[in-house]
Amino acid sequence: MASKLSQVASQTRPMQHKKVAFWFYRFLSLVYDERCTGVAWTEEIRDAALERANLCDRKLRVLDVGGGTGYSTLGIVKHVDPENVTILDQSTHQLEKAREKEALKKCTIIEGDAENLPFPTDYADRYISAGCIEYWPEPQRGIKEAYRVLKPGGLACVIGPLYPTFWLSRFFADSWMLFPKKEEYISWFRNAGFEDIKVEIESPKWYRGTLRHGVIMGCWVTGVKKASGDSPLKLGPKSNTIHNSEGTLSFLARLIPGSFAAAYFVLISNYMWIKDMIYPKGVDI
Repeated sequence: MASKLSQVASQTRPMQHKKVAFWFYRFLSLVYDERCTGVAWTEEIRDAALERANLCDRKLRVLDVGGGTGYSTLGIVKHVDPENVTILDQSTHQLEKAREKEALKKCTIIEGDAENLPFPTDYADRYISAGCIEYWPEPQRGIKEAYRVLKPGGLACVIGPLYPTFWLSRFFADSWMLFPKKEEYISWFRNAGFEDIKVEIESPKWYRGTLRHGVIMGCWVTGVKKASGDSPLKLGPKSNTIHNSEGTLSFLARLIPGSFAAAYFVLISNYMWIKDMIYPKGVDI
């Protein structure tokens, strides 16, 4: 089982790489809150997704893994006291933006790796990760870590993209980052040991339910950890970190095509918005 999972994890897309993702966000962090959140991760969609995390008590200990600029964390602290929330991200530039937000001043903000979390086993009540899994070289390892750090009865909520069915969108998805299929999310959660696994799919209103181009932040997956201790899943050594050496040509061969592919999905979102304005209501687009 472990060797099979490692084989799947090795089939990575250009941005599914720690160092490339770090530099991608070095520049994206400059405009992320102003330009990116309104495309597929609006406040309305964010708050609806976070409802699945069942943030029912202000004293819950919550980990926001891949929290970046703190945009998702702003939704979390509506329900949980900031001093009980930890934001973790590998991007120093994204975290600088989080530290500037007044509502997050009491949160703990640390640099770290989602696939090797610096927290003890049975530590948190909630694990939330929004818009992060698509950059993990080994998504199964990241979900395994989510299981480990949760307390018994704790809930993980992973929010990420969904693989498109339209051929051109599939091409650009594979040229950018990981767009998992619904079945892959379920498999990763089940292998890690989670129970009561639920998957919901939501797209921006102007998509009118269309999924052929995939969704960037519209797949919401939750699972519950029932027993204490580490995940029963055994994996080999971790292979990809932000400190891995990477040749300049190899690095650029990942960063440049990945950046162009990302632009495609921004255009798609605007294209769907225009179609929504033009096509009669009630008609599929």
